[in-house]
Amino acid sequence: MSRTEGKFAVGIGVMKQPGTNAVEVGNEVKKRVKEIQATLPEGVKIGVRFDLTTFISESIKELYFTLILAALLTSLVCWLFLGSWTATLNIIMAIPTSIIGTFMALYAFGYTLNTFTLLGLSLAIGIVVDDAIMVLENIVRYREKGQARIPAALNGSKEITFAAMAATAAIIAIFLPVAFMEGTIGRYFLQFGVTLSVAVLFSLLEALTLTPMRCSRFLTVEERSTWLGRGVDNTFKKGAELYKKMIPGTLNHPYLTITAATIFFGITLFFGYSLYQTMEMIPSQDQSRLSVNLRAPVGSSLSLMDEKTKIVEKYLNGKSEVESIFTSVGGGSSVNTASIFVNMKPKSKRKLSAQKFMDVIRKETKKIKELKGVMVTIQDPSLSLSGGRGAGKPVEFSIRGPEWDKLVECSTNIMEEMKKTKKMVDIDTNYRSGMPELEIIPDRVKARDRGVDVSEISDTVNIMMAGAAVGKYSDAGRRYDIRVGLPASERSSAESIRSLLIRNNRGELIPLSDVVKINQKKSLQSISREDRQRAISVNANIAPGSSQKEAITEMEKIAKNILPEGYRAVQSGSTKTFAESIKGLVFAMILGIIVAYMVLASQFNSFSQPFTILVALPFSISGAFIGLYLFGQTLNIFSMIGLILLMGIVKKNSILLVEFTNQMRSKGLPVREALTEACPIRLRPILMTSLATIAAAIPAALAFGPGAETRIPMAIAVIFGVLVSTVLTLFIVPSFYMILERWFPSEIRKLKVDTKAAVKQ
Repeated sequence: MSRTEGKFAVGIGVMKQPGTNAVEVGNEVKKRVKEIQATLPEGVKIGVRFDLTTFISESIKELYFTLILAALLTSLVCWLFLGSWTATLNIIMAIPTSIIGTFMALYAFGYTLNTFTLLGLSLAIGIVVDDAIMVLENIVRYREKGQARIPAALNGSKEITFAAMAATAAIIAIFLPVAFMEGTIGRYFLQFGVTLSVAVLFSLLEALTLTPMRCSRFLTVEERSTWLGRGVDNTFKKGAELYKKMIPGTLNHPYLTITAATIFFGITLFFGYSLYQTMEMIPSQDQSRLSVNLRAPVGSSLSLMDEKTKIVEKYLNGKSEVESIFTSVGGGSSVNTASIFVNMKPKSKRKLSAQKFMDVIRKETKKIKELKGVMVTIQDPSLSLSGGRGAGKPVEFSIRGPEWDKLVECSTNIMEEMKKTKKMVDIDTNYRSGMPELEIIPDRVKARDRGVDVSEISDTVNIMMAGAAVGKYSDAGRRYDIRVGLPASERSSAESIRSLLIRNNRGELIPLSDVVKINQKKSLQSISREDRQRAISVNANIAPGSSQKEAITEMEKIAKNILPEGYRAVQSGSTKTFAESIKGLVFAMILGIIVAYMVLASQFNSFSQPFTILVALPFSISGAFIGLYLFGQTLNIFSMIGLILLMGIVKKNSILLVEFTNQMRSKGLPVREALTEACPIRLRPILMTSLATIAAAIPAALAFGPGAETRIPMAIAVIFGVLVSTVLTLFIVPSFYMILERWFPSEIRKLKVDTKAAVKQ
């Protein structure tokens, strides 16, 4: 039976077909509901009581806002550095070109605008302007030297073309391994990677074609007249002068610089270890909804379950955080279960978050005396992305072994130990002890002595307890069975069966208790198997203050201590997906570095210089670890997306330094003088591209709307990773370049000759 607002109801669940858009399906259902309401008789209402698409729509709208704000902040960064509205407009134009082109590609691939594609677009805002910034800044530098628009556009774009192509190829290379990830997470990562890769490809095309064309037509470079403009210029000039003074000292002691950076990286690994201990699949989100599940002891009647459910309904309706509830009692053969779907008020109209409210429900329902013996568990719908089977909880294990009774004993002991850790709540299992049953065993010797046939025993018990059809009667054109049997009050206990009388072959009535033995025991409802082994599933939610990684680790320790030889605990559902995702991400990161090295080696025609470019990667990870730790975030699939993205974008700074140093050396400058000359010149585009990326990620990091819990860790990882790697890259890359020159002088000289030959051609 179902109820809503205290009235009986019929629940209808609507699921979308594979490949269809959930929001479109939800909107169409709501439209049809309104049409159906007009045809229903008076007093009958139809309405939506539990809608998961509402949160999706709200989070998508929030991402649109984040997208626009990211574009505005990126434009502001460009204006602050260049001080020219025409230059700023040139860079801003790269955003719609790349985004519209990406929309076309997403449509061609059959992707939808979902959380991952929109996250990719919002972060792409700060990346797609990088190529335009590099090209335009170089053109502006030539204009500041006094060249006219067209020569400056030609010379500036030609000089930076190789660096822009290398940077774009490096970003795409890091996402290639993502295509090999499997499972649910692999599909989402693929969409994210495709979105970013297509966006940067369009941005490169725009930067090498349209940006020089626009610069040749309406780029103006003039002295700043406002106090803000002069302040920014003076600050940058002082910073550039300071950097120019610091570079020689760094080049004088390259090994000391690298050693200090290595020590810094080692220190940040402590932050990484702390984050590793608190890893989780996906951060819990406040979706303003939850479900409360109840289970009474096996054998409880539907009416008893309904009474218990009404107690919880009354409790929930008395809470100010609850907006509406929909209740379903029983279902199939499980009359001892019930589910209550709770819609909470919007976040702005309540004090408690959904997660804190869940904890309140757990604690307070335990204190209700009438619910003694009823198990109350709560499910967070925001964790459904895990793709787990069964209960869909963050912790799921399958206990397997040969003997069923031993499995029951072990699983029970494991659950008791799980409760003691206080790292898990809502601990449950798929094992259900069966209905109490009476086993009637005929005593054939006593039955023979008393002249009782065994079949007579079976027939008597069957007729008296289950009833027998002895005739039919008609009523209103229908025929009904006439069944004869004991009334319910006389067949509710073992004594009722013992008092039955059986007629023997001499016509005498013999008490049933004289010829049978009656045993009372619990039966098995079902026996489950996995991989051809008997198995019992144990699942749990994460306790407040704990993490999925901690809970899984505790569970594995408990299983190892309790399970005897021949029995084992196997990860399943969400836990298995979590483990596979982490392995897949580590594989993608390692393979991404290898692919990036191969791409850079082919572009720079060198085996050693890609190491100089890739040396910035560890420090981007350090920055991400520091940011996540300081802001209380966790390592999850979204922060890991940020780490993979970092590995693509932080290489741009190294590429700018290495490529321009090679150009200086191709003109005949020694290594030290080439670095001293090239690094300060490339300081402005490095700072501009880095700050543009950071500015684009700030709206996501400050998000407060629906779905903010998933955007914040990724944005924080990007912001701190770019910030730390940018500062350290300016000193580490020149030092590493110097060291490689000492180690591989022949290869560097060969590069110089090749570069000269290329210039002559």
